[in-house]
Amino acid sequence: MQDIPQNHPRYHSLILRKKISEAHKNGVLAESGLIAHGRGEAFDYLLGEKTIPPAKKAIEAAATQLLLAKHPVISVNGNTTALSAREVVQLSSEIEAPLEINLFYRTPDRVDKIEKILKNNGAKKVLGSINQKYLPLNGLEGPRSLASMEGIYQADVVLVPLEDGDRVQALQDNGKTVITVELNPISRTAKTSSITIVDNLIRALPLLIKQVQKLKVQERSRLVEIVEKFDNQENLKKSLEFILADFKDSVRS
Repeated sequence: MQDIPQNHPRYHSLILRKKISEAHKNGVLAESGLIAHGRGEAFDYLLGEKTIPPAKKAIEAAATQLLLAKHPVISVNGNTTALSAREVVQLSSEIEAPLEINLFYRTPDRVDKIEKILKNNGAKKVLGSINQKYLPLNGLEGPRSLASMEGIYQADVVLVPLEDGDRVQALQDNGKTVITVELNPISRTAKTSSITIVDNLIRALPLLIKQVQKLKVQERSRLVEIVEKFDNQENLKKSLEFILADFKDSVRS
């Protein structure tokens, strides 16, 4: 990362690009993950590369939902590992939720590399490895339909950062409450999820960890109240309105 000068106006964005590029070169990230990151980066520009108020509200609801869950699980793919391995492991520890590897382009080598990265960042147990037992989720085919018997298959709440809409829908149809981090507020993923955090993963996860730590001391009745008041579709609408207003201001200037 030292070849990118810190005074470069796109420094933070370029750091993320480099992490993604290196993850691909090292076999952690599939080629399609590069495209997905570029698409997300475009929407982050529209957000002004900052955490907007609707995202903060969704983060509060997400933290609350994870604390209320009986069996929360965090689903991890290549992009999440490349960008936020340390943070996702920390969140896993805070809410006592297992990490489960789930990949669209699944190979033993990729699974093994992702598992090693997560464990090198402090994860004590990682589900989704090659030799574990799986059961298929209804509504999906191929490798992504596999759910660990200890993890997603029996989960009531699943955090699935940077996920495709069809898998989110399948998880919903299988009775899961789904939380996602998605930069595009009009995507199928955003619209289908129970709680959508419209933000960059690298900003959202640290804030989510802080909210979990803050809300742990709250009474259960207060947590239930927060979740019941949250309306995902309304929050997505506000996210889009924020983007449009910011875009109009940029055009005027």
